[in-house]
Amino acid sequence: FFSFQESMHAYAANVYTTVIEELMKGKQRKFIAVEQEFFRLWWNMVATDTQKQQVHQLLQEGRLEFVIGGQVMHDEAVTLIDDQILQLTEGHGFLYETFGFRPQFSWHVDPFGASATTPTLFALAGFNAHLISRIDYDLKADMQKNKKLQFVWQGSPSLSARQEIFTHVMDQYSYCTPSHLPFSNRSGFFWNGFATFPDPPKDGVYPNMSLPVTDANLHLYAQTMVANIKERAAWFRTGDILWPWGCDKQFFNASVQYSNMDLLVDYINKHSAEFGVTVQYATVSDYFQAVYSRNLTWEIRDSQDFLPYSTEPFQAWTGFYTSRSTLKGIARRASSLLYAGESFFTQYVQKHPEGSICKCKALKQLQSLRWAVSEVQHHDGITGTESPKVKDMYLSNLMYGMLNVKKLMASIIFDINNAKKNGEVYSSVYTKDSGEPDVDLYVVVYNPLAWNITTFVTVSVSSEAMSVYDELGRSVPAQVQSSVESQSTYDLYILVAISGLSYRKYSIKPLDGQQAAFVGTSVKYKRRDPARAGQQRQQLFPVVNSCYQIVFDQNTNLMHSITDRETNQTVQFTQEFLEYHVNGDTKKGPISDNYLFAPNTSAVPVSKAVGLEVMSGSLMTEIRQYFYSNVTSQDYIYAVYTRLYSVPEGYDGKLLCRRIEQEYSVGPLEFNREAVLRTSTSLNTRQLLYTDNNGYQMQKRPFKAYVNNTVARNYYPMVQTAYIEDDTTRLMLLAERAHGVSSQGNGQIEVMLHRRLWNNLQWDLDNNLTLNDSSVVRPVIWLILGSKAVTNTLYQTSGLALEHRPVVMFGALSGGDKPKLPRQLQQNSVHDFPVTLPPNLHLQTLSIPGWRYSSNHAEQVHSIHMGEQKQGDPDFSRVLLRIRHLYEVGEDPVLSQPVVVDLKSLLKGLGSVMAVEERSLTGTWDVNTLERWKWNTAQYPGKRFFNSAETSEDFTVTVHPKEIRTFFVYFQVQ
Repeated sequence: FFSFQESMHAYAANVYTTVIEELMKGKQRKFIAVEQEFFRLWWNMVATDTQKQQVHQLLQEGRLEFVIGGQVMHDEAVTLIDDQILQLTEGHGFLYETFGFRPQFSWHVDPFGASATTPTLFALAGFNAHLISRIDYDLKADMQKNKKLQFVWQGSPSLSARQEIFTHVMDQYSYCTPSHLPFSNRSGFFWNGFATFPDPPKDGVYPNMSLPVTDANLHLYAQTMVANIKERAAWFRTGDILWPWGCDKQFFNASVQYSNMDLLVDYINKHSAEFGVTVQYATVSDYFQAVYSRNLTWEIRDSQDFLPYSTEPFQAWTGFYTSRSTLKGIARRASSLLYAGESFFTQYVQKHPEGSICKCKALKQLQSLRWAVSEVQHHDGITGTESPKVKDMYLSNLMYGMLNVKKLMASIIFDINNAKKNGEVYSSVYTKDSGEPDVDLYVVVYNPLAWNITTFVTVSVSSEAMSVYDELGRSVPAQVQSSVESQSTYDLYILVAISGLSYRKYSIKPLDGQQAAFVGTSVKYKRRDPARAGQQRQQLFPVVNSCYQIVFDQNTNLMHSITDRETNQTVQFTQEFLEYHVNGDTKKGPISDNYLFAPNTSAVPVSKAVGLEVMSGSLMTEIRQYFYSNVTSQDYIYAVYTRLYSVPEGYDGKLLCRRIEQEYSVGPLEFNREAVLRTSTSLNTRQLLYTDNNGYQMQKRPFKAYVNNTVARNYYPMVQTAYIEDDTTRLMLLAERAHGVSSQGNGQIEVMLHRRLWNNLQWDLDNNLTLNDSSVVRPVIWLILGSKAVTNTLYQTSGLALEHRPVVMFGALSGGDKPKLPRQLQQNSVHDFPVTLPPNLHLQTLSIPGWRYSSNHAEQVHSIHMGEQKQGDPDFSRVLLRIRHLYEVGEDPVLSQPVVVDLKSLLKGLGSVMAVEERSLTGTWDVNTLERWKWNTAQYPGKRFFNSAETSEDFTVTVHPKEIRTFFVYFQVQ
């Protein structure tokens, strides 16, 4: 609700300053800290040298403990796995470099539901136990009653026991101390009161400070605490009870906190025989160590997640899957640009050691985007559950980082091509004055994926008469047509074929003779009212490419069916926009807000009139549908642009041909409307839906009937992928941002695209959480329809091709003649060694982190101990490489096989590989020394440690299904 700067000023800086001071006063006192963003701000801007020494000492004594250790406590429902790993790595790198400290426990208490990806990632990062809290209220009650809040979670079906992790679910009291005192009308245990914004109170008296512990009430206070401990003890299998002390925005005055708690702890322990309880200050590590040492055998939980999450019968937290769709989209775009910028810079450093770009400055530019993408993964960030002011902070940090990385990528291009360092234009959108016919445009297109990609990039141009050429002056297939966005510009679609981690340069010139781009022609159809079409005979017309025939009905202007030309299967297929009307008045019933979705009726169709325009050309047909509230309305509220591609001979068009690309325009909505696109098909799906966890693995979502709130409780997050299927055919949806998705009927899948809400709940009003989002959103979804076998081979590469579309950079060439390009550029495109992986492996990371820590743990700890770990230049010689296997065991006969990768050969385009070290997920452990606790299960009764290393001497590694393998790579210095 407040920006990081405001929070630092109001309370967060005081937490670290006063906690460190208080921990030094009593050897028994302990404290856990989670999010590194706040700690790093304090460490860099506030902490004195003395305080820094004290932090080192407290960490060594185990009295201060960092848990999770990422930049933030990330959301689990709507975040992408790449970004979860990024923000964890960002925090872990800092902690290891600064303190030699490696977190080994999680404290994921606040995300709204729990994904099955998280336990796997935490296991891969070397954690020994995982802790969550927010799961469905009715499920938690049942688990609590049956002492099943603790289990060994095998989050990945393919990695199963190898990456399982012991998981503790907090009981009904969750992560905050219960504050009710039966003997007083004042609260208990929150002695420092509540933080005030924007400034701390001058007199140090905060609102709602709890009743202090005195001689007179000490016994009553102790009784209250003991009673709560005993109530909880009945819900767990061991006598070790985790009693969280604190809550959100607490410990900004640690002195009053510890002095009161010390009295209680001492008193209970002096009378432990009477109370039957002993208490001690503990870290998460102390607690799990106690449970682990009991040597019990634990139940296994399979790969099922804990989504969605409800807190009460009418409180389904499924609205945030879509809230602030613009922020969700920009966060993903930023992540994708960062991915491209990292590999682009890494190649530059390796291939151009003599380059003129200052590497330290370049790393700072990348770091600004790493920081921004990391922080927005917060469970009140990308979720859309923050106030408008905080949303603006996230957006401005993302935009600043994106601008930095665009500048860096442009300057690398200019440096490599010896271009004039000035007068060059780079920008994400290039608008050209049509009065300058002698200025040609050129575009540089970079493919950040380690596969050969054939796709279209779009450039806005001022005229239909255009020609496109490659570096060698050959004509490039392109199509130009009037823009969807504006009356005065045109969209130029250029067909690009680019190998892995490579770029190509194209020049766009006003027409010169015969090599013109194809011009798309437009046919407009009369507006129709779909509801009244029943009386008329269908008038169908087809749109065809070599993979699909899509049929539209002129009576409704809606889609009618799709035929998969490979199998000749025809699926009835209609799409319509609907709105859920929701209540905003708490007096009238449950409300929808940033978090919650509470529809009061079924969704209502929005449009009484549909307009249709078909733009056809030889490379692409675009069907533009406009949805109006009635036949005479001027403006549409909804539009769909459906694109079907035809690929000329000589190009690998499999992915392009197979995708039906849809872009939507939604908004501005009226108040208390939640907009969905419902796709209804003739597939007999039995209302079974599949959605992904974080772009990493799929979850089966059978429709469940509830007494209350059935619609909202059957919404799930779709981060990248969702599908429905029958016995023969599957319809796959791929997304470039997160959405809520549901199947409310047989053969149906609906995607929530946008929400605009207002309510009068006092808490929402106080925190400006009413989601008055008046924006227009423009999400993109790719559809793939086909047999299960075919969609299986396509969806992973297609999903990543959507996520990591090529980066387009623009420049201007003065002078009308064809550019004479330096030989070096031609070589980059034509003779270089691209980085290429097979289609079931994804190059998840190729970057230069810049960490200065030693990868030998003993050396790293020693240098910190000796005070040698001072600020120095970043290390540019260490390259971080991650490779991820995209398939599950048994998912596909070919693509689910293990793959042998020769790292030396894979990276030969960057230089000669001299050494490779396999590391834990975030880089802080050598996998050969990483031994995680092995918890007893019925499957494996004997206790043992887990060690997963398997590397060979000759730079080859075998990557098994769903593995994510992390390496440090060192190249021969040129």
